[in-house]
Amino acid sequence: MRLLHIGDIVGKPGRQIVSRALRGLVQTRDIDLVVANAENSAGGSGLTPANYRELISAGVNCITLGDHIYRRREIVSVLESEDNIVKPANFPGNAPGRDFAVVTSRSGVDVAVISLLGRVFMRPVDCPWTAVDRVLAQLPPSVKVILVDFHAEATSDKQLMGRYLDGRCSAVLGTHTHVPTADETILPGGTAFQCDIGMTGPFDSVLGRRVDRVLESTLTFNPTHFEVAQGDVRLLASLVEVDPDSGRAQHIERVCVTQTEADQLASMIRSQERAAARNNGDPAS
Repeated sequence: MRLLHIGDIVGKPGRQIVSRALRGLVQTRDIDLVVANAENSAGGSGLTPANYRELISAGVNCITLGDHIYRRREIVSVLESEDNIVKPANFPGNAPGRDFAVVTSRSGVDVAVISLLGRVFMRPVDCPWTAVDRVLAQLPPSVKVILVDFHAEATSDKQLMGRYLDGRCSAVLGTHTHVPTADETILPGGTAFQCDIGMTGPFDSVLGRRVDRVLESTLTFNPTHFEVAQGDVRLLASLVEVDPDSGRAQHIERVCVTQTEADQLASMIRSQERAAARNNGDPAS
């Protein structure tokens, strides 16, 4: 089976390219389950209920978050009511949200999704290693395919988590830095690993924000709103192939979809829909 994990979705440009590209990408790459980190989806910071619904409608099956999880307070109701969105499991127990999700893939295989927050250069949180052990012990024995989104700053933190979970999870994929790393690999125990899968959003930017705004604040110390940029929008993700019986990863590769490619995928889906409508006798097609 094939799992796609989409890197940090930044603002409206990030959401739009997911909406345009994802259905075609799922079809052309035969993807069984899509997970997306969406903590920057609302204007570059946080997630709203409307953003959540938009991404789910686009074809995302499960949403992970990170240190900006509660930036938009209205998302709390979604975290408490929906079963396909998770908080970092090493947040306090009474923090809103679920420690893990079990989502059924297109092929009928159940996949566990876990989110963790790193501690090096990050806000103070509980131990991610202790937290992931606790969560893994709670998973049903029948769930063999497990994906961990480790939202962390330091590559050393991420590499340690990958090694710690090697053989116990199908994939440990890093998010948060918005910069993709070229270290995708299958670890000795069968766990797919990558330090950071990168950003889905505008690359003519500084980590998704307007270059001029970031420069002004840096050079003058003038408080400036870091608006989401608009140019060179790309969808970045990691595609992992997993043996559903053992939960071991067999392949991992980086995925990059440009705006032009997203438009082509969207056009392909529209053509298929028109053809299906004609076959069903819809005169409007």
